[in-house]
Amino acid sequence: MSPWLIVILVGIGTYLTRLSFIGILGDREIPTYVERPLRLVAPAVLAAIAVPALVARQGEVFVSVDNLRLLAGIVAMAVAWKSRSIGWTIGVGMVSLWILDWLL
Repeated sequence: MSPWLIVILVGIGTYLTRLSFIGILGDREIPTYVERPLRLVAPAVLAAIAVPALVARQGEVFVSVDNLRLLAGIVAMAVAWKSRSIGWTIGVGMVSLWILDWLL
């Protein structure tokens, strides 16, 4: 089977799967016991992506004062907690990483 045909078939299957849930459940209210855990999916996925980038180096856990990414991540977390702004969080996190890299 052609690789392009496989990609197209998988894309159609994914589209139909998502469309089926919208078609079946689109006009119904989501119960509270389902909606409450769904709110936590995005933060859990973000943490699963961000934490290894902050504490892992070459496949090993690296929690130290020498880990500049972790230090900049802590600064960014404090800014996120205080400001609740993604723009400020990303900006301050990147600038703090650049400053730490320049200083150390």
